[in-house]
Amino acid sequence: MVPEPSLPREDSLGYQVNHLSRLLAHALRERIEPLGVVPGQFAQLLALYETDGLTQAQLCERVEVEQPTMANTLARMERDNLITRVPDPLDRRRSLVRLTPRARHVQPALVAAAREVNTVATRGLTDHDIATLMSTIAAVIANLNSGHSGARTQPSQEHES
Repeated sequence: MVPEPSLPREDSLGYQVNHLSRLLAHALRERIEPLGVVPGQFAQLLALYETDGLTQAQLCERVEVEQPTMANTLARMERDNLITRVPDPLDRRRSLVRLTPRARHVQPALVAAAREVNTVATRGLTDHDIATLMSTIAAVIANLNSGHSGARTQPSQEHES
C-alpha cells in the first residue's frame, strides 16, 4: 500500500485560510462580545448597516449563508434586540429585517473594532500589499464560486501527443 503524499499545513491554502479565519474571528470576538454581538452576527449587521430592511432571502444572498443558518442567526439577533422583523408592505408573506436602535447605537463601536482587527492583522504590510492581498482573496473566492472547484485527480494530458 502506497501512503498518501503529505501536505504540510504551511503549504495548504485551505489550512492557512481556515487558521487565519479562526484568528480573525477570535480577535473580533474579544472586541465585540462586550457589546453583545458575536462574530456570527457581524456579517448580517454589516449588510443591514449598508441596506436596512432586507428580506431573509436577500440577506442570505448578500452574506452567502444558507437559509437554515440565517434563520437561526436572525432568531438570536432578534432575541439580543439587534433586529426586528416587520411584514413587507409589498408582500405580507415576507418579513423585512430591520435594525433596532440598539444595533444602530453599537454600530460605531463595531466598525471601530473591525478596523482595529484589520489594522492589527495587516501590521507591517504596505497599502499595495493589502490591495494585492484583497484582490487575491477576491479572485480565489470567485474561482471557488464559479462552480469549478472540483480538484483534478489526474494531471492534465493537454500537452502530451
